[in-house]
Amino acid sequence: PHAVQGTYIHIFLYNPLLALLFSYHYLSIYIYTFIYIYIYIYIYINTHTLIRLLKMIIIPLVVCSLVSGAASLDPKALGKLGGWAMLFFLVTTLIASAIGVIMAFIIQPGSSDGKKLSQLTQDDSNVPEAKEVIDSFLDLIRNIFPSNLVSAAFQSYATSYKFVKNDTNSTNFSLEKVPVGTDVDGMNILGLIVFAMAFGVALRKLGEEGEILIKFFNSFNEATMVLVSWIMWYAPLGIMFLVAAKIVEMEDVGLLFASLGKYIACCVIGHAIHGLLVLPFIYFVITRKNPYTFLLGLVTALATAFGTSSSSATLPLMMKCVEENNGVSKHISRFILPIGATVNMDGAACFQCVAAVFIAQLNGIPLDFVQVITILVTATASSVGAAGIPAGGVLTLAIILESVGLPTNDLSLILAVDWLVDRTCTVINVEGDAYGAGLLQYFVDRTSSKEGAELNKVRVDEENPASRPEISPLIEKQGSLELEEVAGPKPCEKESVM
Repeated sequence: PHAVQGTYIHIFLYNPLLALLFSYHYLSIYIYTFIYIYIYIYIYINTHTLIRLLKMIIIPLVVCSLVSGAASLDPKALGKLGGWAMLFFLVTTLIASAIGVIMAFIIQPGSSDGKKLSQLTQDDSNVPEAKEVIDSFLDLIRNIFPSNLVSAAFQSYATSYKFVKNDTNSTNFSLEKVPVGTDVDGMNILGLIVFAMAFGVALRKLGEEGEILIKFFNSFNEATMVLVSWIMWYAPLGIMFLVAAKIVEMEDVGLLFASLGKYIACCVIGHAIHGLLVLPFIYFVITRKNPYTFLLGLVTALATAFGTSSSSATLPLMMKCVEENNGVSKHISRFILPIGATVNMDGAACFQCVAAVFIAQLNGIPLDFVQVITILVTATASSVGAAGIPAGGVLTLAIILESVGLPTNDLSLILAVDWLVDRTCTVINVEGDAYGAGLLQYFVDRTSSKEGAELNKVRVDEENPASRPEISPLIEKQGSLELEEVAGPKPCEKESVM
């Protein structure tokens, strides 16, 4: 060993250029490794900073905005606004589901090469557990009424299954699947919304006694929006780091797009049709205003939706955009946007229909008319219960597959590209919420203008002297004298006792 070491020293002494190249090679490796680790840590920290900042203010923003909004509106007006909003959300979600099915049958994404798809199949441990349709809707109803408001901030109710051994005799037995209710990690935003709305209506019923709490929630809400304005300064940088971190994590982009390119294109084109044509067309037909001017005011919120893949995380910035850029009043935006972030999932419904038809085509299973209608209805209904979190739509996709008898084993393929498709889903979801708020603002303005015109007409009629019947001046004077005699002399006209 000493002889070999001496030989290397002898070579480097007589070949300084070789020694310089050797040292430069190893030094560059160390520098490259250090820079790579530093950049990765820097991107990782900044990526989670924006998401944590947005999640930090979701609960106070949702609860305070809904309490103040429900307390400031008349119960009849509250019910009318909620009814119009739910009708708009239901119709647009059904249209998005139909677009997804039509695009899937036109593009045929399930006709891809099976060899390439087999290379992308991931571990089935990431695939969500298949759940019965009835249990999913029962979970939705249970989450509407949380048993504990504190736990609802970070946990929700979900049904899981366990297999129980059913002994028929000493030798034969069968396994029975039994549903078991558990609490899983994840905010129960639906339960918080229902409680906040009911609490706001109750405060309004109290009258003067509830004004103190109403002012408290209004002030709390305004302070939260100030925090949102501060976070908006960091949002562009945080969005850049979010996208960069996801690109760094990708392994084989070429294989991904070569094997699932038609599926990705089908989802993205369906979302583009719904977001750039259908929703603006509905807004234009009803309001007769330029829908793309309205859409331009949502650029910051839509970019945040693309970066975070979460409707709930985008909610603070969406409120800021529709109020400041599009003229939506605070009462409407802070009442309807939290509801829309939970129940309005146009992008998720479109993607779920495409994924269901894609899996059917991939397995060579033809879909009849009844199955297609079942996919449409189930996707529209299940999207209401989809969580406004990243990959929330995949969790409800298993329900749609079970409803039409399709296998759930291929969900791993959906998860392989969900990081991209889910971003466009979130953009369409929050865009639909914003257009819904804009339409409600239009309805409120039109209703108030009609009521104001009627009130002005009544006041003008009352103040118009021409509408009074003509009375003779003598009769009028005689009537006034009779009234004076009945009332007696005025204090200033009484006789002095002096």
